Amino acid sequence: MTHTPTRLAYIAGLRDLADFFDTNPDVPTPEGPVIAYYFPRGTDEKIRDQVDHVARLLSSQIDPDYLPYGHYTTQIRFGIAEYRAVGLLASTHTQHASDDDHQNCCTAPDTDTATHSA
Repeated sequence: MTHTPTRLAYIAGLRDLADFFDTNPDVPTPEGPVIAYYFPRGTDEKIRDQVDHVARLLSSQIDPDYLPYGHYTTQIRFGIAEYRAVGLLASTHTQHASDDDHQNCCTAPDTDTATHSA
C-alpha cells in the first residue's frame, strides 16, 4: 500500500492528537477505547477477501462473535487503541431489513393518532 495524501494525513492526525494529549496534561482523555475503523466496500465476496487480507497483514483472526450480525471483522490492539477492519455483509443486512419490513407491515395502526374524515 502506498502512502497516499489521505493516508499520510490520517497518520499525521493521529500523531498530532497523541502529541496534543502529551503536551496538555490537564485536558481530559476519553476513558474508553480509541478505535480506527476500516470499512471495505464491494460484494460480500470482495469484502471478505479484503478483511481476510487485512487479517493476514495483522497476523490476526476473523472474530466469530460478530459473524451472526453480518460483521466480518478482524482487529489489532495497542493498549486502548485499536485498528479494526469491519466488513458489513449485504446478505445479512438484507435479511435483517426483510425481517424489519415484515414486522413493520404487520403492526396494527395506532388508532389514537389516526385521522378520520367525516
